[in-house]
Amino acid sequence: MTALLVLGPDDPGDPSWAEAGSIAEVEELVRAGRTVVVTPAALVRARPDGDPGHPPGESGDLCEEAAELAAASVCAWAGARVFRTTRPGQVRLAVEMTESLAGRRPPTLTRRGLA
Repeated sequence: MTALLVLGPDDPGDPSWAEAGSIAEVEELVRAGRTVVVTPAALVRARPDGDPGHPPGESGDLCEEAAELAAASVCAWAGARVFRTTRPGQVRLAVEMTESLAGRRPPTLTRRGLA
């Protein structure tokens, strides 16, 4: 299994990676055994009818960031391993949390609470 990678928007990728444009595509490519690359911001802007949606920054930065992090988490849950983003720190944190929740990665920190 490929480790998780978070790339900047202009970082080069491996030619063997498969780019996915939807969650369904992520699932299909993962089932085929491919290493999947996603751009969460592009998934947020895309619409089911193929229209690219609104340009970045138009809907409000906070909502856009939350939507991008949610898209990255869903893609990680579906099996995507490479994420291309302008928010590498936030996306890495969201993806690592998702991997921990999915049971594919141990949590960074565990605490035992006594009630």
